Amino acid sequence: MSIDAVPARSVDYNRVFAQAIDRLHEEGRYRVFIDILRNKGQFPNARCFAGHNGPKPITVWCSNDYLAMGQHPSVIAAMEEALHDVGAGSGGTRNIGGNTHYHIDLETELADLHGKEAALLFTSGYVSNEATLSTIARILPGCIIFSDELNHASMIAGIRHSGCEKRVFRHNDLAHLEELLAAEDPSVPKLIAFESVYSMDGDVAPIHAICDLADKYNALTYLDEVHAVGMYGARGGGISERDDAASRLTIVEGTLGKAFGVMGGYIAADRTVIDVIRSYAPGFIFTTSLSPVLVAGALASVRHLKASTAEREGQQAAAAMLKTLFADAGLPVMDTTTHIVPLMVGDPVKAKRISDILLREYGVYVQPINYPTVPRGTERLRFTPGPAHDTVMMQELTAALVEIWGRLELKKAA
Repeated sequence: MSIDAVPARSVDYNRVFAQAIDRLHEEGRYRVFIDILRNKGQFPNARCFAGHNGPKPITVWCSNDYLAMGQHPSVIAAMEEALHDVGAGSGGTRNIGGNTHYHIDLETELADLHGKEAALLFTSGYVSNEATLSTIARILPGCIIFSDELNHASMIAGIRHSGCEKRVFRHNDLAHLEELLAAEDPSVPKLIAFESVYSMDGDVAPIHAICDLADKYNALTYLDEVHAVGMYGARGGGISERDDAASRLTIVEGTLGKAFGVMGGYIAADRTVIDVIRSYAPGFIFTTSLSPVLVAGALASVRHLKASTAEREGQQAAAAMLKTLFADAGLPVMDTTTHIVPLMVGDPVKAKRISDILLREYGVYVQPINYPTVPRGTERLRFTPGPAHDTVMMQELTAALVEIWGRLELKKAA
C-alpha cells in the first residue's frame, strides 16, 4: 500500500437499512401488515391476532375479494376435489411439468369470457402485466408505449423492463394522448397501455375513445381489467364487456385474485399474441405454474360468475349505500362511478391514526392508502363493501367515522 493511500472505510450496512426504515416512519409511510384470519363462510367477519391476548373479532372493509368468492362453497369444493385428485403442487414450470389439465380448461374459459381466441395464465396479475408488456415491446422493433400516468406499478415495471421508449399521458386525457401519438413517426410500432377501473380513484377509462385513437394511429391496445373482471358485464368480463369494447382491444389482462377470489393473473388475446408471450416471456417460462388446487378454485369461480349476477348486484347496491351514508354524514367521500369507495384524508399520519382507532376501538379493519400508491397529499382510506356487508354494518361504520372525525378535528366535506 502506498504511504499516501487512505484505507477504505467499510460500509455500515445495518445503519443504511435502519435509516431507510426510519425515513418511512418519519413520513408516516411505514406499512404494517395486519395479522388476520378470515372466517370461512362468514366473510367479512375475521379474526385479528395483532396486539391482543387472543384473536379479536373484526369486520374487514378493504378486501379485494370484492364478491367474497374466496368463501363461496363451489370454489372451496372445487379446490378440495382437486387436492384429493392430483395433490398440492403443479410439479414445476409448464415447460418441464407439463400443462395440468385444469390450466387448459381455465384458459379456455378466460378466452371465452373476453371473446378472444386464447388466454395464458400467470402466477399473479403483477407478473402477467410485467411479463407481457416487457416482452411484447421487445418483440416489436422500436416500439413506443403510451402509458396512462395512473397505471399500476406492475405495468410501469413491465414498460421499464422492456427497454423501449415510453410516453406518459395525463390520466384519461384523450387530447394529450392524441398529441403524443401524432408527434411520432407513423411507421413506428405503438402500444397504448391503460386500465379500465383505476382502483384508488374509482374512475373508468374511456375505452372506445382510446380504441378510436389506436385505430387512427395504428397502435395496439393493452387493457388492465384487474379491478373490473367479475365485477362488470353480463358475465363478468369487465368494463370492456359492459361497454361492448372487448373485440377492439389487442390484449386484455386480468386477475384471479380479486373478484374471482383465488390467485393468479392472465392475458387474453388472439392465438399468435398468446403464443409469442408463451414462447418469449421469462416471467412465464421460468416460473413454477400455479397449483392445480388454485386453478380449480379459480375455474369454479369464473364459471359461477359467468352465470350468476347476484353477487355483482349485491356488491353494487352495497357500494351505492355506503357512498350515500358517508355523503349524508358529511364525510369527505370521493365521487366515483364504481365499486371503490375512497374517503379522503390528505395526510399519511392521520390516515394511519384513523385506521388504528377503527381497528383498536371499533373492530373495523381498513388499510390506509399512502404514497407511493397515491400522490402525496391525497392519502385516503379505501373501502370496498361487498354483498355480505349489511345495512347495520354500514351504519355502524359511518357512525364510528363521524366520531373519529370529530375527535381528531378533521375537515368534513364542504
